[in-house]
Amino acid sequence: QVQLVESGGGLVQPGGSLSLSCKVSVRSLVSLTMGWFRQAPGKGREFLAVTTWPGGNSAAADSVKGRFTISRDNDNNTVFLQMNSLKSEDTAVYYCAESTRWGTHETESQYTYWGQGTQVTVSS
Repeated sequence: QVQLVESGGGLVQPGGSLSLSCKVSVRSLVSLTMGWFRQAPGKGREFLAVTTWPGGNSAAADSVKGRFTISRDNDNNTVFLQMNSLKSEDTAVYYCAESTRWGTHETESQYTYWGQGTQVTVSS
């Protein structure tokens, strides 16, 4: 059973930075794609960024491109989301997800395993 555990959320002021981590407890041999999503109150789940391996391909949503960066540490089964220049509209629960299919997937249905989420609140 694959388990994903996010950490690093919290309260930050506008313009600040946070780094989220997602630790995968059991790494599937074919689990090569990791993504980050978020869900704000009253809204659907929004794709943020994805990273694939091998190849190291990545993609990010236009709404966060240039501010958020996804990276991964395969040796430690961890994926990261570095978030800079945070805005109040970035307030949401952030989720990492794992797909068993290779590709820069941007939709929820393409991911099999999900973490429990970590709250990020951007407020002064």
